[in-house]
Amino acid sequence: MWVKKGNIFNEHHSQVPVVDEYNNFYRIYYSTRIDGKSNPMFIDIDKETPNKILNKSKTPILKLGNKGSFDWAGIMPTEIITVNKKKYLYYIGWSLRVDVPYHNNLGLAISNDDGETWEKYSNGPILSTSHLEPGYIGTVSIMIENDIWRMWYLSCLNWVESEIGMEPTYDIKYSESKDGINWVPFGVTCIPIENDEGGVSSQRVIKINNTYHMWYSIRNKLDYRNNIKNTYRIKKSTSPDGLRWVKNDSIELDIDLSSDWDNIMVCYPFIIQKNNKLIMFYNGNNFGKTGIGYAINESVK
Repeated sequence: MWVKKGNIFNEHHSQVPVVDEYNNFYRIYYSTRIDGKSNPMFIDIDKETPNKILNKSKTPILKLGNKGSFDWAGIMPTEIITVNKKKYLYYIGWSLRVDVPYHNNLGLAISNDDGETWEKYSNGPILSTSHLEPGYIGTVSIMIENDIWRMWYLSCLNWVESEIGMEPTYDIKYSESKDGINWVPFGVTCIPIENDEGGVSSQRVIKINNTYHMWYSIRNKLDYRNNIKNTYRIKKSTSPDGLRWVKNDSIELDIDLSSDWDNIMVCYPFIIQKNNKLIMFYNGNNFGKTGIGYAINESVK
C-alpha cells in the first residue's frame, strides 16, 4: 500500500523527477521552465528525511542546443544509469514544428566526475524518428540485464485535432542496446492505449522477485489538463519477461488525487527500491508546476 508523505519541493516548475542514489542523499533531476523552455536542474534531499533539501542547482546542468538542433527548445531528464563510475543521463530533446506543436528525440549526456559536470555525448539524438520508429521518442526507463541494455520508451503514435489544437497520443514500446548508445527498436508494444486513453508516460520498470513491475502515468485523449475525469493517474502493469505485460485496469487508489497540490492529477512516477520498501517520487497538478512529492510502499511483493 502506498502512503503519501507530501510535497517536498515547489519553488518552481519541476517536471518529471529522475532519481540518482548517493551514499547519504538522493539527487533528483527535473526540468523547470525558463522562457517557456524545459531546462534540467536538480535538488539533493536527505535519505532519511526526504523533505530536507541539502543542495540545489543554481543554473541548468546542460545548455540547450543551437537553433535547428534536436534539443534547442528544451532538455528534460528522463533516466540515469551508473556504470563503472560513469553516469549516463538520458534526456528528451525538444524542438518545435509548424504542423504540430513540438517534436521529441532522445539525447544523452555523460558525467565522469560523479555527476558534478555533464557533457553531451553528441550534437544529435541517440534514438530518434526513423523507419523503425516513425513517431517521436519521449520518456524512457532502462535496465541492464546480462550485458543487454533494455529500454522501455514512450512512442508517439499520432496527433489528433482538438478544440485547443493538435494533441499527441502515445504508448510504451521496447528497444535494446549493447552499449547504451546504439539502440534498436523491437516494434513491440508493451503498454497500449485503449478506448479513450490518449497517452502513457514516465514508465518506470523494476524487477522484484523475478517479476517486472512497471509504474506509469496515463491520461485520456482529450481535455486532460484540468478535467479530473481525464487527467493523469498512476497505474501499474506486471510482466514475466519485460515484453508481455498485464495491465491493471484499476487506478492505484492509494496514490490517487488528494491534497491541494495534487488534487487535479498525479503523474510522472519515478520509483526506487530501498531494502524492503519502495519510494515513489512524482508530480501533481499542471504537469509539475506544483512541484515534487513522494510516497512510500513498505509491502514489497
